[in-house]
Amino acid sequence: MILADKIINERKKNGWSQEELAEKLNVSRQSVSKWEGAQSVPDLAKILKLAEVFGVTTDYLLRDELELEVLMGNESVNEAFADGTVVRRVTMQEADDFYEYNLHKSSRIALGVSMCIASPALLIFLCGLAESGIIGISEEVAAFIGMFTLLALVAGAVAIFIITGSRDEDFKYLEKEYIETEYGVSGKYREKKLAYRNTFTLSIALGVVLCIVSVIPVVCTGVLEAPEHITVAMVSLLLLMVATGVNRIVNAGIVMGCFDMLLEEGDYTPEKKQEEKNTEVFATIYWMLITAGYLAWSFITMKWAITWIIWPIAGVLFGALVPIVNLIRKSTK
Repeated sequence: MILADKIINERKKNGWSQEELAEKLNVSRQSVSKWEGAQSVPDLAKILKLAEVFGVTTDYLLRDELELEVLMGNESVNEAFADGTVVRRVTMQEADDFYEYNLHKSSRIALGVSMCIASPALLIFLCGLAESGIIGISEEVAAFIGMFTLLALVAGAVAIFIITGSRDEDFKYLEKEYIETEYGVSGKYREKKLAYRNTFTLSIALGVVLCIVSVIPVVCTGVLEAPEHITVAMVSLLLLMVATGVNRIVNAGIVMGCFDMLLEEGDYTPEKKQEEKNTEVFATIYWMLITAGYLAWSFITMKWAITWIIWPIAGVLFGALVPIVNLIRKSTK
């Protein structure tokens, strides 16, 4: 284990962020980031301060071949392993495989989600035209074609989710377990994350804007009292615009999540991983109920242009409920 890995390991065991460690050492967060990415080496004064802050010897920090097992007599190390926590080491090859997998996964999962959202568009469009007598087919035929397309798109999306997610278990430890990365991994993927940040921001912005403006055509047809078939067409357009917007959001989110997992940042810090374990059962039940409610509401009312709103509301509500669930869990301990 090299110095960069030891700094990461000791910082995480103490539950500190890079900013918190930087404050203790009176340096910038960028300096700590460069040390952990093996892009630079702290000077002797900082090595001495690191040893003091971490409660380890300078010999341990400076000698690559000296591992924690040699120092099991040190009290802070005993405390770090007292709860039986296992830290898994991630090699450069594992990190590269995970990154390549997520590049392919992001576009496919985003496509599957878009297919699910857009699946009722043709059904709504054809039924509206048939009811208005614009096309020469009966409403029953239009409904059959639209429903067949809806089911085909949903079935295709489910197939994409299953096939694409078949390798998820191979990398599940990155999401659930505490990790430390091999020499060079942190620096490499921190640079990639910085390079991707502009793309991520633009994708999220585009996705959100498309979802917001998607209602404009429908509102305009209502204000202008447009014919019913025009209103129906605008509803179908709304679904297609939302599907496109969500596609960009999901795609960018998966790629950024890949970087966060490898660097244990964002939603994948050690603290967040522990919270995720505690709320996993709640999340499973919650989203099953939301999905069941969405499908029931949609098929009973057949108002697909309205029922999609359940997803952003459910997402916001979930974000508000998780801290409450964690607070209740802590108070009952």
